[in-house]
Amino acid sequence: MTTEHINFRHSTFSVTDGVAEFSHQRPVQRNALSAELRHDYADMLDHVEHDPGIHALVITGSGGSFCAGGDLKAVKERLSGSGSTKSAGLSMRANLQDAHVWLDRLRQLDLPVIAAVDGPAYGAGASLALAADFILASRRAAFCMSFLKIGMIPDMGALHTVPRLVGTAVARDLLLTARRVEAEEARRLGLVRDVVDADALLPEARRLARRFRNVPRGALGVTKRLLNVSMETPYALLAQLEANAQGVETGSAYHAETLERFLRGEPPLFDWDREA
Repeated sequence: MTTEHINFRHSTFSVTDGVAEFSHQRPVQRNALSAELRHDYADMLDHVEHDPGIHALVITGSGGSFCAGGDLKAVKERLSGSGSTKSAGLSMRANLQDAHVWLDRLRQLDLPVIAAVDGPAYGAGASLALAADFILASRRAAFCMSFLKIGMIPDMGALHTVPRLVGTAVARDLLLTARRVEAEEARRLGLVRDVVDADALLPEARRLARRFRNVPRGALGVTKRLLNVSMETPYALLAQLEANAQGVETGSAYHAETLERFLRGEPPLFDWDREA
C-alpha cells in the first residue's frame, strides 16, 4: 500500500511498504540531469533521511531511459549568457560543488540504495547510478562515461567510484575511451549486480529492496560510510573507527533484541538467505 506520493519538479517520489522509489520524469529529454532534478534529489533525501519507516531506496528513470547525463542545452545557454568563458567555468564549478553535497548524502545514506537502470545511463547519469549500492539493469541498458566526447572530465564522483569498482586498468578503459558498455558487459565488469528483462526491472528492484525490510539501519549506515573511506584509510585508523562504531552498535536496541532472539533459539530479524 502506498503511504506517500510526491510530485517534485522533474521527478516523482513514493513510499510503499517501507520501500522508497524516486523516478526521473523527463522522458522526452531522456531524463537529463537538469537543475530541477538536482534540487529534487536534495528534497527527496530530506524525506528519506528523516523517515525511520523506510528501509530501502530505489532510483530509476521513465520512458526507457535512466539518465542521459547533464542537461547540455542548459550548459549551452549558460555559456551563451555568461558573457565570458571564465564566468561559465565558475558557474560550472559552483554547480558541481552544490551537486556533491546531495550526492554525498546519497552515497552515505544509512539504507541500501538500488539503481534500476533501463536504457541509457550516460555521463553524469552513469555516475549517478554508480553512487548506488546495487545496480540492476535491463537488457537494453547501456552505460557510457561520455564526458571526453564533449571535452569534459568525468564528474559526479566517477573518478572516485569507477576505479574502486573495477580497478584502475578497467577504469582507464572506460574513462579514457568514453565507449558504450552494454548491460551484460557491465555485469561482467562488476558494475551491475544483475541483468533482467525491461518489464521485470522495477519488480526485481522492489523485490531486492523488500529483502532489507528488517535490516539494522544504523549498523548498515556505518558499514557503508566505513566502506566509502576504506581504500584510502590506513589500517590502524580504520581499526579504531571500527572499534568505535562497534561500541555504539553493541549498545543499540536492535542488537539487544537480536541477541535475545538468538539465545531463545529464534531466527534473526535480518537474514538475507532466509528472505531469498
